[in-house]
Order: sequence, then C-alpha cells, then structure tokens
Amino acid sequence: MSVIEAWVADLRKRLGEDSPTATQVNIGVFYTAAMLDTGHVGVAFTPRGLTDTVCCPRSAAAAPPSGRLAGQSAWTLTEYAFAPQPLRRSVGVAVLNALSALAMDRFGTPGGRLLPGVDALDAAEVRPEDRVAMVGAFIPFIKTLKGKVADLWVVDQHREALKPDELPFWKPPTEAKAVLSQADVVIITGSALVEGGIDDLLEAASGARRVVLAGPTASPWPPPFFEHGVDVLGGIRVLDGPRMMRVVAEGGSGYFFGGEVAEKVCVVREEARK
Repeated sequence: MSVIEAWVADLRKRLGEDSPTATQVNIGVFYTAAMLDTGHVGVAFTPRGLTDTVCCPRSAAAAPPSGRLAGQSAWTLTEYAFAPQPLRRSVGVAVLNALSALAMDRFGTPGGRLLPGVDALDAAEVRPEDRVAMVGAFIPFIKTLKGKVADLWVVDQHREALKPDELPFWKPPTEAKAVLSQADVVIITGSALVEGGIDDLLEAASGARRVVLAGPTASPWPPPFFEHGVDVLGGIRVLDGPRMMRVVAEGGSGYFFGGEVAEKVCVVREEARK
C-alpha cells in the first residue's frame, strides 16, 4: 500500500464514512487550498509548467472540474490524490490535509509529539558529521547547512534555483535514489505528494537516521507517514481558514502563510528508528 493509500485508509478509519463537505476549493498560483464545512483548511503545492493554457481543449482535461468542486463530499475529492494529472492531485492532497487537521483536532497526533512553532530543520537534529540530502531546494535550509555538515546534496530539477556558490551541491533527479541511499539525514519537499514519486523517495531514504517531510504540503495525519519511514513532519497549522483561502486565491506563496494565518508545526515520531 502506498503512503497516500495508507493516509486515506487511516483517515477513513478514524473519521468514518460520513465525511465533511468541501465548501470551498481555491487553486492558486503557488498553492491549492480546500476548506471543509467543519472550518478546517488544508493546502497543497500547485504544480506549474503546463504546456498550454487551461482554456484550450487539449489541456482542459488536466484541470479539475471547475465550478463543481465545492459542495462535494471530502472523500470524493480525496480520490483526486491518485489522478494522473498533477493539478488534480493538488486538490486531492489539499483535501487530505484538511481532513488531517480535523483528525488531529479530534485525536491528537498518535505516535508523535506536536511541536508548535518549531522549524523542520531544527526538529531534524542535524549533526556536523552528517551527510544531508534534500529533495527540493529549500533555500533557507541550504544557507543554514552549507559548510556545517560533512556533505550536502540538493536534488532539484531546477539547477538555476541555486546560487553560484551552491551549485556544487546540486544533483539531478535521475540521481535521487543513489544520493538518498548515502545520506544520514534526508529532507523531502512535501510537494512530492503532488508531483509524484514519494514512495520511491522514502524507500531510497530507508537507511537514513532521520527522514523529514517539509513544507506547507507536509501537514498530513501522522501515523501512516511514520509507518512509511518518516521521522519528522514539518508542515503548518492553519489558524485562520477564511484568510488562508483568500491568500491562496490571491496568489500568495508560503511567505504569506505566517502571522495570524498559519503557524509552523512539527510532528516528531516518538520512537526513532535508529
């Protein structure tokens, strides 16, 4: 069972089949957000790089059915997390994160400690002798780690995301498995839940001392992710749902999620693998 399949199954078990309704779904430039009738909101990375505009017939099929998302059962929308189209997957993952927020309000964080306001990199407990691999160019993390760990590798399809002095850290996605298998600490962008490949990445990182899933998209119900090898979930907790929906709709990126809109939170596995 994939980690996303386990995520859906565990939420269904906890919350039951009578799911909330999605009252609003906003697909923004950088993030997608979904609000439930319980008031809970989840966000997910919005994939970009469409080859043509979504108003054209050829690409319209890749987009979620605009105008027909709000009012649907949350469980119905979670099926989009398995769609072949990344844009649809962003809707499914956002709804799953909203359901996860509901589950955590009701049941806490089984198997993990909730650390409000803690940054994912701090929760990772990186040591100077560690070899660190990132999937996704976390620029603040790179600034903090460069020159302070034994090795640093950044797997990202966009080499230009790195500064000239950071280019020696860059590795193409084709080398992801080889790089992750050598690392002591692995930090994976939560957008992998939308863009695909998360199960392969977790398998490749299975020998690491710490595996971190980070970013606003990395805000899921913890138990299935702990079972699949994740040690730290470094996501967000939405504090003001309506404002978050507006920020996303108005093209806001993660830089606009702070303050009264959302806060960083980490959920750390209570029993470390190593």
